[in-house]
Amino acid sequence: MQYSRVEICGVDTSKIKVLKEAEKIELLKKIKENDDKKARQQLIEGNLRLVLSVVQRFSNRGENPDDLFQVGCIGLIKAIDNFDTSHEVRFSTYAVPMIIGEIRRYLRDYNSIRVSRSLRDTAYHAMQIKERIQNNLGREATIEEIAKELDTTPANVVIALESIVEPISLYEPVYSDGGDTIYVMDQVGGAESDEDWLFEIAVKDAINQMSNREKQILNLRFMQGKTQMEVANEIGISQAQVSRLEKGAMKKIKEF
Repeated sequence: MQYSRVEICGVDTSKIKVLKEAEKIELLKKIKENDDKKARQQLIEGNLRLVLSVVQRFSNRGENPDDLFQVGCIGLIKAIDNFDTSHEVRFSTYAVPMIIGEIRRYLRDYNSIRVSRSLRDTAYHAMQIKERIQNNLGREATIEEIAKELDTTPANVVIALESIVEPISLYEPVYSDGGDTIYVMDQVGGAESDEDWLFEIAVKDAINQMSNREKQILNLRFMQGKTQMEVANEIGISQAQVSRLEKGAMKKIKEF
């Protein structure tokens, strides 16, 4: 990821030193063992570009970037305070979801947009249906089954369920038998770097902004491996239209 000159909250991020992983761990040890204030400040400053890279993924929300940057820094500080150096995990792997979670909480709590009561009701009813089908049939309910019982569309079900999802840290424990603890990160196929993590988020956000037709074409082309002609025959449009819509969808992902 290339960083050009970006001044945010009075800080020129292009001039900030980027710490190597070994340097981060050394500073974290000083903080944990000696409550070293200087090391703490160095670690915060050495990760401000990481905060910026996360903030840039929320640039389409219409929020003040300085506000988001400050909130992201709070997430960074929380990551520093809670990071356990005894575990073999990169600091950035732990910090990125903490920063994202802090920004999402801010957007949820202080943004003028609120999840409507009806949307929450739909989500809770959908969860009840999921649980009932799981108990009765011993399998996960499909979105289509839930939508049919709620007399709504699958898209509405997905939107409703997404609206009540709370962000969690990859370092959230999910199981412990008194010995080794299993964390969320252990059960998720992780990205190799901060850029990979953020790219995945950006792609998902870009897809969510697409029309149903564009999503359908991407699914048929890249998930089911069909040719453009096969897609055209299935959804009833020309191959040229499929090509145009596919190119448009891919352009949205690249530009998001």
